[in-house]
Amino acid sequence: MTATAERSEAVLSVRGVHRFRPADGAQVAILRDVTFELRQGEFAAIMGPSGSGKSTLLHLLAGLDLPSAGTIRLCGQDLAQGDEEARAKLRRTEVGFIFQFFHLLPDLTVEENVTLPLRILGHDLRAHRERIESLFELLGIGALRNRMPAQVSGGEMQRVSIARALSAQPKLVLADEPTGNLSSKAGEEVVALLRTVQQQLGATILLVTHNPRDAASADRVMFLHDGVLRAGAELTKGPFRVADVFSRLQELGI
Repeated sequence: MTATAERSEAVLSVRGVHRFRPADGAQVAILRDVTFELRQGEFAAIMGPSGSGKSTLLHLLAGLDLPSAGTIRLCGQDLAQGDEEARAKLRRTEVGFIFQFFHLLPDLTVEENVTLPLRILGHDLRAHRERIESLFELLGIGALRNRMPAQVSGGEMQRVSIARALSAQPKLVLADEPTGNLSSKAGEEVVALLRTVQQQLGATILLVTHNPRDAASADRVMFLHDGVLRAGAELTKGPFRVADVFSRLQELGI
């Protein structure tokens, strides 16, 4: 499915989510009444400054933590209904992760890092060879396959991590500040690749960032501030000019 194809399936559904943390004998709200949906083939961004609740929200969406109230459904499954083993299985099969600091295993080659999710799932790599080769070509990392992570640049490592996130064909890709450890030029290239992945592979991507340039590449941008998704502030029908994102941030006082 391309970015312009019809999207009817909610890959991720978040309804009335709250998260509280104990502090000095009281319950402090980290997230308050967060509600949104992400549909098949969509590229959405959640923007917010440090301390806005972005990391807490990502942990909840991945089933690494549970909400204090509200529901999160991933591929139709309520994350609160299963135990940790069930959530871990859902993460392995349905979620791909792209991190700020790459998290490539230093003792594995580029190709071994990319295919690691498939091997964890017990898949025969031969059955996925053609698709893995197409990922290497799409992301421009074919010449790196036998190198170790220490032998490639930061931008190249992030390309490898994108390929790894996509290798098991997850329904949802979560990108956590994926350009935060890169130069401006390498960061622009990575975000452009995410857009290409969405358009050519029909990937469903949720980008969490504080960078307006990165957010501007998405189909829509939501704004998280003090644990609240700001009502009526969402930008839709992107990609956008970076100036449009800056203007909305100024309007919101973020």
